[in-house]
Amino acid sequence: MTISPAKAAAPDKARRPRRFVFLLLDRFTMISFAGAIEPLRIANRVAGRPLYAWALAGENGAEAVCSNGAAFRLDMGLEEIDREDVLLVCGGIDVQKATTRPVVNWLRREARRGVTIGGLCTGAYALAKAGLLDGRKATIHWENQDGFTEEFEEVRLTKSVFVMDGNRLTTAGGTASIDMMLKIIARDHGDDIANTVADQLIYSSIRTDQDTQRLSIPTRIGVRHPKLSEVIRKMEANIEDPISPADLAEEVGMSTRQLERLFRRYLNRSPKRYYMELRLQKARNLLMQTDMSVINVALACGFASPSHFSKCYRAHYATTPYRERGTQSAPGAAAEE
Repeated sequence: MTISPAKAAAPDKARRPRRFVFLLLDRFTMISFAGAIEPLRIANRVAGRPLYAWALAGENGAEAVCSNGAAFRLDMGLEEIDREDVLLVCGGIDVQKATTRPVVNWLRREARRGVTIGGLCTGAYALAKAGLLDGRKATIHWENQDGFTEEFEEVRLTKSVFVMDGNRLTTAGGTASIDMMLKIIARDHGDDIANTVADQLIYSSIRTDQDTQRLSIPTRIGVRHPKLSEVIRKMEANIEDPISPADLAEEVGMSTRQLERLFRRYLNRSPKRYYMELRLQKARNLLMQTDMSVINVALACGFASPSHFSKCYRAHYATTPYRERGTQSAPGAAAEE
């Protein structure tokens, strides 16, 4: 029997290693990159054959430096890749500055060719800047969510550790890359290999895209009090239009005095002070991560006037919003794990 060339090539193609191209942006986060590439290496070792291959890419095609100062030799520049490759953008500090016009253009060209593209840590910013996440679900490091939401309203941002929406992949940073890669390995080659890779990594609790990236409120504040947790949840969800302590107390079924005592006992501050700190933290994120005007930042964080905002900001951070904006090398220092 004569076998046609197409059929003869099929088994070889099925066994060809799937290649991941890592675009290393300037000052990318090492832990997110390592969490993505190491599961691929271990999968090859576990399987006893090359299931995966990878290449490191960068705008200059020679070297990329991550946020801890380590340098990586690159395999390629912004060249055309195979349509079957997976392109992962590794972001980190100052991702706005690192997302240059050549990077954006390259991402758009590869997207038009049908390449699967993802963003690790703040790499989602580069995808959004290229318009590749419009109408899609995505995630980014929690510290960058405020600025991201303001700049990219078309993106359906979630708090998940990772999101896989069609051929667009995003992770929140840190060890979230491991979770996503384990899911990809399981989908490609089965749960047994993925679980063995997890064991090799001493990774005993694999998260899914349903898991959120931040600790629960009780864990974060070190207090397991349901009413206190509910009040804090309401505060975090209503930064632009703050709710009065009296209304917060009423919504959880207690008096204002009881709410005051609860905050003093467990958090050593008043509800008003705690709420103010939440609003100022969001304001600082917006100042550092976006090019929003100071007055718009003030309004987005529930301040009626720039003067009141500046006064509160100076009292908390010992500097003014204008000086805070001026200390940044570019609008938007990104999160770092």
